Order: sequence, then structure tokens, then C-alpha cells
Amino acid sequence: MLKRKRDAQDEEISPAVRRQKSALTLDRNHHQATPTTIQIITGSYERVLHGITASIPQGVEEGQESEENVEFSDTFLFNAHNSAIRCLALSPVPSSADRAESHKVILASGSTDERINLYHISAFPPPTKNAKGSKTPILPGTQVMENPRNKELGSLLHHSSSITALYFPTKSKLLSAAEDNTIAISRTRDWAVLSTIKAPIPKAVGRPSGDTAPLGGTPAGVSDFAVHPSMKLMISVGKGEKCMRLWNLVTGKKAGVLSFDRTLLQDVGEGKWGSGEGRKVEWNSEGNEFVVAFEKGAVIFGMDSKPKCRIMPSPPSKVHQLHYIAREQPEDGCNDILAVSTEDGRLLLYSIATSNTLPGEVCQETSVIPTCEPLGQLGGVSSALTRRIKDFEVLRLPKVKSTLSQIIIVAGSSDGSIRLWSIIEKDLDFDNVPSNGVRASDPITSMNANGALDGTNGPGEPHVRHIGQLLGTYQTGNRITCLKAFVMRHPSEDLGVPVGGELPDEFEEIEGSSGSSSV
Repeated sequence: MLKRKRDAQDEEISPAVRRQKSALTLDRNHHQATPTTIQIITGSYERVLHGITASIPQGVEEGQESEENVEFSDTFLFNAHNSAIRCLALSPVPSSADRAESHKVILASGSTDERINLYHISAFPPPTKNAKGSKTPILPGTQVMENPRNKELGSLLHHSSSITALYFPTKSKLLSAAEDNTIAISRTRDWAVLSTIKAPIPKAVGRPSGDTAPLGGTPAGVSDFAVHPSMKLMISVGKGEKCMRLWNLVTGKKAGVLSFDRTLLQDVGEGKWGSGEGRKVEWNSEGNEFVVAFEKGAVIFGMDSKPKCRIMPSPPSKVHQLHYIAREQPEDGCNDILAVSTEDGRLLLYSIATSNTLPGEVCQETSVIPTCEPLGQLGGVSSALTRRIKDFEVLRLPKVKSTLSQIIIVAGSSDGSIRLWSIIEKDLDFDNVPSNGVRASDPITSMNANGALDGTNGPGEPHVRHIGQLLGTYQTGNRITCLKAFVMRHPSEDLGVPVGGELPDEFEEIEGSSGSSSV
């Protein structure tokens, strides 16, 4: 039998290179069918920190009709604090260029027990099969896919009161705010406090005094803060204050104070007996405007700190969370869309474009601030979703084959349900949206049993266009207070590992995790 003579080129190729080439070939063949995996982390009143992965098949991801559904799996579930979890924060997901740190995402959780717990969350999906080659079943029927690369780092005791807000401006810094009127800036390398920003304690106005006032009964504390994209400025709002504060992060000192006047507070529903304090604050992606949320409305400010327009959900409802959605193809003066979650289970989308801004006198004769009209909404009475949306996260999926840019909104409700909504970029177009919020192309055929037009809202709600597609719902069994999520990366993106495979040994060890336990 004749044997083929080996070429010199074949002899020079090492076995490691052959395995890498075969892995890359396998990845090219299965890349189109690879689902998108989203890591979701929730905190709850029951002190439970819950991690879930949602696997979105490609057909469902592109909005096509598919028999496949979103598949949810539990990755971790444990009591992380001694009391209710109030806030979560995730460090930026590293890019593929950061090979040594590419699988690390830091998770920070804050609670009313004054502690900040820290974890390392893997940026890669957990293995799809266990040692026996099948997924782990449990009694409720939910799959359990534990990720061995998740690690617990420890706890921080930088504050003397309940933690109210956490944020990672970069991978190397963590900002934390608490009810002790301080904002601490920590370094993630050794978790040392670099600087502490102290906000003044507000004076007691309209509070009981003398023997009837409990110790520390005056409302105090930083409710929320937002860092400018330039990392040089920060805005904070606090309890018991009818103002917002501007901080210089270069010097760590106060840069200014902007008080809310009576007219502005009346326009956002803060009456005589309202607290008038800001609840949430957020910068847009370009840093040329910011929004301050109150109890039943919000006001968008420009860089000159003058109000540009106001947001008032109709019918009136309490505002819980808000986030900006950056447009992929921005237009002049209206780059971002503002998403607002309410008490009655709606997620409203607003734009400050001229075509979507109505004169304030149309809604209220005494108003001097223009009113934004909604572009569309998710949930609500007509969708049988009336539980309050406590928190939500906006994620943009990477383009693979489809030319349509897709946005995933992960929303957590107080009843313990997590819902995934899919929005296509073109649904956020505001060209041709009439004043009643319904496009001429939207199908409206008849009146439903509730007296509303089909395809629009229920009774008592204005005709706002419903957009997006509900991909899936997951019940956690706990009352959700906060939520964070990110799109996980596949090992095949930069390590040459096939989907569902293990990472190389040099990527398994995490720096500074000696003695840490698995989550």
C-alpha cells in the first residue's frame, strides 16, 4: 500500500494550531445558528440575588415567525444581604481586545444593611451540558446552568447607612452613594477609597420637632447620581432637597446648586404637600442634556441647566426608572429616546424632537414648560400588564446577518416577573407620528370591549402607539427591586473555542480571587 508523502508545510503546523483551526471552522459553520445569550441579575425585597440567562434563538431575535422560544436558565440564587437589596451595578463589558480581562465583569450589590457585596461574573455563557451530557433538571422545570467562573470577592463597608446607588464609570472605579449623604469613589484594584464627596444635610422643613421627632427623622441622603460621559462632572439629587447639585470630579468639590422653582414643581405634579425632591437623574449618550425624575413626572434640562421640556405620563402614574436609548442613526437635535417605566405597568418612549413636542398650554394653561408626547409604549392595560415596572435595562444586540438594528429591553416587575421586549430601530422613527401617537399605517379596525380602538390603549389612556414584541416572560418568585443585564460573549469570538466549550487554562484563573468562593 502506498503512503502519501507529507509536505514540509504540514510538518511545521503544531497540534495546537490544528485544534484552533478546527475550532474556528466549527464556529464558522455554526455561527449563524448561535443564539444570543443575555445575563440578567435581579435583587429583591427578600434579600435574594438571582442570576438568570436568557437564550434568544436567531429566528426570534430577527422578529421572524419561529417555533423556538426564549430559553431561561438559573445560574445562581442565594441570600446575598441581611436586608432588602436596593441597587445593583455592573462594570463595562470588556471588548475582545482585552484578552486577559475579557471574561471578567464586576457585579456590585447594595442593600439597607450598609454593605456593598462584590462578585466576578463571567462574560461567557455557562456550559450547556454537565458532566453527564444533559442539563440539570429541578422540580419547577427550570433549567439550572451553574457557571463555575462566577466568583465572590467580598464586601465593602465604606458607608454608615443604607446604600442607594452604585455605578461603574470605568472598569477601575466604583462610585457608591448612601443615606449618610456621602458619595464614595473606590478603586477596584485594591478597593481603597480614593475620595469621599460629602453633600450637606438638608434642614428640617415641615418635619416634627422636639420630643416628637425620632433620632435622624429628617429625610436625608443621596437618592441618585449621574456621571457625565466626559467623567469630569456629576449631578446628584437627594432626599429633603428641592434642588440638584453639580460636582467637579476632577477636584471632588461642589461646582454649583440648581434649585427647583415653584413653577417647575407644579408642572411635574409636585403640589403643596409634595416633597419636591428629585428621585432619579440620567445623562444622555452625548452629554448635552440630562433628565431629572420626580414622583409623577420628569424634566429634561439642557447644558445651560434650563428646562427644555417635561414628561407627564397620562393617565398620571408614579415614575420608577428611566434610561436613554441611543439612536444608531441620530438626527439633528433628537439623538436619543427616553424610556420611562411607570407604576401601572407601562414603559413609555419619548423624544424631544420638535415634531413630538406640544405647547404646554395644550395640557395645562398655567404651564410654561413644553410637554413631550410619547412615541410609543410597551405593556399597559391593553396588554394585560398592570404591575409596576420597578427597573429595566436597555441592550443593543450586535448585528450578525440581519441589517435591522435590534434593541432588547429587559424589565423587572414587583410581582417577580421578568419580561424581554424586542424593538427594531425603525420603530423609534418619529417622522409621520401624528399628535395622537398613532401612525396612519397602524392597523385600527374597530372598537374593543373596553371602548378603546384595537391596537391602542385601554380606557382612560390616550391613544399611544404600541411597539415592540414580547419575546418571553420568566417568574422569579421574588419581589424585584433592581435589575441589571448585559449581552454575553461567546468564547469563539476571540479565543477560538467552539460554542459550549471550555476556556483555556490560562483564562480560568481570576486575579485577586484567591480564597473566594463560587457563586
